[in-house]
Order: sequence, then structure tokens, then C-alpha cells
Amino acid sequence: MHVLFVIDPLPSLKAYKDTSVAMMRALVARGHAISVAYQGGLYIDEGVVMAEAMGIDLVPGADLHEHSWWQARGSVQEARLSEFDAVLMRKDPPFDMEYVYASHLLEYAQAQGARVFNSGAALRNHPEKLAITEFSSFTAPTLVTRNVVRLRAFHAKHRDVVVKPLDGMGGTGIFRLQPDEHNLSSILEMLTDFGTRTIMAQRYIPEIVNGDKRILLIAGQPVPYVLARIPLAGETRGNLAAGGRGVARELTARDREIAETIGPQLVERGLLLVGLDVIGDYVTEINVTSPTCFVEITEQTGYDVADHFAAALEHAVGI
Repeated sequence: MHVLFVIDPLPSLKAYKDTSVAMMRALVARGHAISVAYQGGLYIDEGVVMAEAMGIDLVPGADLHEHSWWQARGSVQEARLSEFDAVLMRKDPPFDMEYVYASHLLEYAQAQGARVFNSGAALRNHPEKLAITEFSSFTAPTLVTRNVVRLRAFHAKHRDVVVKPLDGMGGTGIFRLQPDEHNLSSILEMLTDFGTRTIMAQRYIPEIVNGDKRILLIAGQPVPYVLARIPLAGETRGNLAAGGRGVARELTARDREIAETIGPQLVERGLLLVGLDVIGDYVTEINVTSPTCFVEITEQTGYDVADHFAAALEHAVGI
């Protein structure tokens, strides 16, 4: 199997903990070939979706803390996306218009025979924060609006809320607004850009102190362990990028209920890999662009998440 990763620039990846790199290593270990392309290298020529793709080899025994973990296999070649056995879209947010255009190109490539995971249409139709509103029975009270009056009323009703932009990642732009928040108006004006940008507000979930759990769904089924991202003392955000500490734990009964309800619906829509963010009993995000935490779960539990994913990918393409 020859797999194309549409990915961020390789030198920018922290290979020792990067999920995409873990996927590559698992695929190579199973005898498959890897190529990479960047989002800007996708294009359409006379109706055919193409990529500027570069084959790479993984360097055996390389220090993953360095940049020498991979080497090019030949030069950059122009290839149809349909020539690859599988295309993995692993470009990190922001989910901007360039990403939207890329999702269209991936969708067109699928019509030409390419096998894309996660599919272009599914990526585009499942904005990671908004997607939870489809599953309101598993969410805390949530408001999506750019109307500051509504946001203030939501805060007055629930008294302790979290507000965040719809296009952030890694915990950026998230604020907890407690009952005595003196900067309420300023924060809402800033996040909504004075009522011109839609944001999300959610009732604060106190169980965040026990961690923001990442549940991984592969082919619609949950990995048996979550990564609970524990916030720093005095911090609201559990994101690893915001200093959170990751602790692997077995799924709870509620985690499994959520995963086994949502998972089958998502896989039917072309989402092979999904990361559910769960605080307490509530889903707070449905991550589909480039879900992470493979390495942390594997290191702490011995459960090889990347190999499990590679096997699921083989099954999905019929190998």
C-alpha cells in the first residue's frame, strides 16, 4: 500500500510525540510506502486532482527529537491523488478558506477514484466545535451566537461559563467567565469582534479538574483508553499545548456510551479517525481534522494505537 499524507511541513513536526509520525512508523512497519504533500501542493489540472508529492523513508533508529528521522526518496513528483492507495488528510487547523478549498479538491479526487481519510466532505461538514450540537443529549448547555446580548443573558443564567472561538485549537482564545467576572463585556467584545464573529458559550463543567478526556474513535469504535489532559493548577484549559498533563485511563461506562452512540454515525460519513473531547459526562468537541494523542496513550498503556489505526486503514482500502 502506498499512502499519501497531506500534512504540515515535516521540519515543523515534533516527531517524538506527533500522531502523524506514529501513523507513518506503524504503516512502514507493516510494509507500506509513504509519500507526503502539503496543502499548497494540491491542484487541479484539466479536471484532474493532482499533488506535488515526495516519497520519504523513515530512518531506522533515528532520534525523534531531531529533524533527521526521515529522508527524501527521490525528488518531488506530480501525481494524481487516485494513484495512491490511501490519502490521509492530516493538516492541522486553522480551518480557513484554504482548508475549505482543499476539502473540495479532496472530494473531487474521491469522485476520480481516490480513497481519502477523513473524506473531504466529512472534514468540511463537521466543524469541530459546532459538530457537538448534533448530539445535544451528550452536551452541556451550549449557545452559538455572535450576539453579545444573548451571550450576556447566557452568562447570567448559568453564572459560570466558558467562551471560545469556533476556529481555535490547542486552547487558544478560551476564557472562563465566573459570576464576578469584571471584564465580561470586554472579553465578549473581543471574541465576537464587536458582534461580527460567531463564538460558542458553554456552561462550565467542574469535572475539568479531573481532565479533558480525548476518546479516539477508529473506524467507529473507541480505543479502550482515553488520554485525560489535566490542567495546570489555576488553569481552566486541559490542552497539552496549554501545559496540560496527559494521563491515560480506561474508558468509563459513560465514555463508552458516548463513543458507541456517536462513533457508528460518524464512520458512515467518511470519518475513519475521530477524537472526541469529553469533560465529565459531556462532549465538548468532535475533532476530525488531525486528532492526536496516539503516542501518549501507547507509551502509558502499551496499547499500540498507531498499529490499530494502520490495520483499520488496510481494512478500509481492502488490503
